[in-house]
Amino acid sequence: MRTNFLDNSKIKKQYLKFIRSQETTKDTFRQKIKQLDTIYIPLCDLIFKKFHKRKNTQIIGLSGSQGSGKSTISKILKIILKEKYKLNVTIISIDDFYKTLEERKKMSKKISDLFFTRGVPGTHDTRLLYNSLKKLKRKNFRPFSIPKFDKSKDNRCDKNHWLKIKKKPDIIIFEGWCVGAKSQPKNSLINPINELERKQDKYLIWRKKVNLELKGEYKKIFDLINLLIFLKIPSFKYVYMWRALQEKKLRTSSKGNKIMNNIQIKRFIMFYERITRDMLKTLPMKSKVLISIDESHCLHSMKVN
Repeated sequence: MRTNFLDNSKIKKQYLKFIRSQETTKDTFRQKIKQLDTIYIPLCDLIFKKFHKRKNTQIIGLSGSQGSGKSTISKILKIILKEKYKLNVTIISIDDFYKTLEERKKMSKKISDLFFTRGVPGTHDTRLLYNSLKKLKRKNFRPFSIPKFDKSKDNRCDKNHWLKIKKKPDIIIFEGWCVGAKSQPKNSLINPINELERKQDKYLIWRKKVNLELKGEYKKIFDLINLLIFLKIPSFKYVYMWRALQEKKLRTSSKGNKIMNNIQIKRFIMFYERITRDMLKTLPMKSKVLISIDESHCLHSMKVN
């Protein structure tokens, strides 16, 4: 068994250094040390025990709504797993596997114009995602590259900007808003959940296709997950609040022309609403680890199911 050569003070130093790099004068992190001691370190201990028991690459699913903090949490877990247990960690976001702009244009013409907007199941390259996860777990690992997606341009980056995986990972943190989502019963699709479904999906074509994707290709991918962590937000209204904050940060750090204003954000999250609401009901019981997030955007508590 790998030995922990570092005390928590050294881990804390790396953790706080990263947190400071993410903070702005108007957006500071709260309860930093409490979250480290009560959430992050115990969670990393759990992940390590699973890795040590299985003796092979473990896929850790990290699921949560838009703006719940998945990217930041993934990086913090990577820091601790590396510093405390010397584990090689690769972070994969489902967002990087969106289909290209051209592919979504074709899909929108062939099935429903709602598929032009990235986000829901059906707008990811599931074959590429599945094959990438399988390659990362192979015993005879060979270096390869995984895609990167530029949200400010709403398109996949050129291959020369893809992430090169040079070494077989011990841990894969697979994060995404719909990671672990399940398909819904057909009769639950009938009543529209918002204005978007009511006006632009009158005949349920989009809803049924998304649900079918969850039942098929996405289930195949999610079945590869060894441990699922779910970030539970207080309610759906926080999706808009925290997504708006994300977009504000993107606006200051990117030169792309696809940054959304508040009206566009409200419409955009309607695409995610049905699945997000269903996940808030079902995943607290189905996930292995439930992390509750409070109204101030802090990790409040952790429960292991």
